Amino acid sequence: MDEWFATPYLLTIRAVAGDTDAALLVENHPEGSRGRIWSAGQPPGELLPVEVSFNALLTSDRRWVVDLDDGGGSEVGGLVALAVDGSERVELTPGRAPYVLRGLEQSHDGSALVATLVDEDGFHVVVIPSAPWGEPRVVYSNPVEAWYGLLSADGGLVSVDTTDHNPGVRRPRVTVLDATTLETVGILDDLPAGPVRAVQFSQLPDDPRLLACTERSGYARPAIWNPRTGDRTDFDLPGFEGEVIPLAWHAASGRVLAVRVGDGIQTLLEIDEATGEARTVLTGGSFLNPDVADVHPVQWASYYAPGGEIRAVRSSWDVPVHLVGVDRDGTETTLIEPAPTPQGVPLTSTMVESADGTRVQVWLGIPPVGEPIGTVLEVHGGPMLVTIDAFDPSAQAWIASGFAYASLNYRGTVTFGRAFREGFWGAGGDREIEDVEAAVGFLRSRGLADPATTFITGASFGGHLTLLSVGRLPELFAGGLAHVAVADWRAAIDAMNPAVRTVWSSWVPPEMVERFSAIHYVDRITASVWINQGAIDTRTPIVGVQRLVDLMHERGGDVVMDVFDGGHEPTGLVLLGGDQRRMTKLAMRTLAGERWSGAVAP
Repeated sequence: MDEWFATPYLLTIRAVAGDTDAALLVENHPEGSRGRIWSAGQPPGELLPVEVSFNALLTSDRRWVVDLDDGGGSEVGGLVALAVDGSERVELTPGRAPYVLRGLEQSHDGSALVATLVDEDGFHVVVIPSAPWGEPRVVYSNPVEAWYGLLSADGGLVSVDTTDHNPGVRRPRVTVLDATTLETVGILDDLPAGPVRAVQFSQLPDDPRLLACTERSGYARPAIWNPRTGDRTDFDLPGFEGEVIPLAWHAASGRVLAVRVGDGIQTLLEIDEATGEARTVLTGGSFLNPDVADVHPVQWASYYAPGGEIRAVRSSWDVPVHLVGVDRDGTETTLIEPAPTPQGVPLTSTMVESADGTRVQVWLGIPPVGEPIGTVLEVHGGPMLVTIDAFDPSAQAWIASGFAYASLNYRGTVTFGRAFREGFWGAGGDREIEDVEAAVGFLRSRGLADPATTFITGASFGGHLTLLSVGRLPELFAGGLAHVAVADWRAAIDAMNPAVRTVWSSWVPPEMVERFSAIHYVDRITASVWINQGAIDTRTPIVGVQRLVDLMHERGGDVVMDVFDGGHEPTGLVLLGGDQRRMTKLAMRTLAGERWSGAVAP
C-alpha cells in the first residue's frame, strides 16, 4: 500500500501566459506541493526553492511565482509574488484585509494580473500591474457572488462571471468591463435558457472576442462572443451527445480545443472556428479535471501552445498526469513523462439507474487476485466536481489492500448536463442519498457491498455525504471515513469563509438544515465513524463536526476524530499516506470484529 505514496507525481500543469511555450509544474512531494518550470524542448527544471501551492501561477517572464500566503492552508490571506530564485518577496495587495481567492490570471502581454478576491464585504476583481509590480486597482465589486476574472490580451478589458442578476443562484452570466473607465462594455446572458461562463480572451492584439461556455441546450457548448459588437458564434455540434466543454482557443488559426464528455467518458476534440466542424484528437483517459469552486476553474486542462500545437494534459486511473504534444499534422510526442508509480488497476465505468430513473455513473475497480475482502464506495466533494478517469493513489491503495473500490458521480456532479448538476438543489440531500443507494445496489448485483464489510468515504461535500449516508442508510455501511466534512450545517455555515458562505446559505436554507445535516440522524448511526479534520480549515471548520462527535460519544457510538495541521486541501505524500494507512487499519478492525474507538493512529 505505501508504495502508492512513495513517488512524487504531478498535481497540475499550468501554462504561462504569452508567447512562450512554458508551464509551472506543481508536484506532490513528501512534505507538500513543490514546483518546477518546464519549457518546450527542455526537460523539467530543478525544484524551485520557493513554496508553491496547487493554485500558484508562474508569470510570463518566468521570474515570479504568484500565490496566496494563507498561513499554511487556511485559504484566507494575501497575494504575494516570490522570485523563482528565492531572492525576493513582494506583497501584491499591501494593507488589504485578508481574503479568499477565486480567480488568478495574467494578461497575454504580461502587463497585468487579475485576481478575484472575496472578503466579508463581497466579491472584488482587482487588476495588478505585473511588469513591474504596481498598485492594485479594484475594477469590480459586488456583495453577490462573482468569480474568475479574466483579462484581454492587452489588459484593456476585464470579464467576470457574475450572478448579481440572480442573487444566491449559481447561474452566472458574463460581464465585460473597460479596465480603465470601469464602464460595462457588454453582457452575455443566456438565462433563462442556461448559465454562461467565460473561458479565454483572444490572444490577438485589438481582438476583444471571448471564448465562452454556454448551456442553452442544457449541455455545455463553446461560443465565441464579441462584447463590443455583440456578434456571437455558437458551436451547437448536433452530432455530439452530452457535454462539449471548451478548454482553449487559438484565435490566430481559428481553432477551439474542447472535451466531449459522454456518460463520464472524455474525448479530446478540436473545432474549426470557420466551419464549426469537430475532429477527434485523442481518446482514452481524461484531458480535463474541472474544479469549479476554487482559485482556478480547472485542476488541470489541456491547452494550446503559442504556436498552435496542442498540449494534452492527460491522466487515467493507473497513469499519473503527464503532457502529450500533438502537432498540426497529428504527430504525438510525450513531453513530460508520467511519474513511475507501481502498476495499477484501471477502473471500469457503468451507468446505473437511480430511484427516479436518473442514470448515474459508477467507477469500479476489483483486486486482480483473490476475492475482495470488502468494498469501499467513494463520493467526491464539491458538490460541483466530478470523479474522472484519472490517477488516484488512494483508490489504488485500497485495491492493493484487497478491497473492491467504487466511486459514484451523484447528482450535483459536473459534466453530465445542467439538470444533473443542479439535481440536488432544494431536495435536502434526498437525491444524493438515492444515488448512493443505487450505487450500493449495483455493487450488490456484482456480488459486492456486504453491509458487514462495506465502507463509504469522501472529502468535503463527500465527507458530508459520508456522514449523511451512515445516518440515513444505516443498514448499508459498516463504517464511514470522512475527510474535512460537515455534519452540522447551521454551525458550519456561520463559521465558514465568505467565498462559500453565500452559496451554501442558498443551497441549505434554514428549513432544510436539519434534514441536510448528519447530526439530525445521530441516533440512527450504527456504523463506525472516522472524521479527519483540518485545524485551520475555513471551508468546513471543525465546529461543523464537533457536536456530532460529542453526541456519538455520549450515546456510546463508535467514533474517532483526528485533527491534522492544515486546511481544506492538504498535500504531501507523508500526510496522505498516513491517512490511507489509518483508514485501512480501521477498516481491517471492522473485519476483525473490533471497534474503531481507541485505535491508535499509525
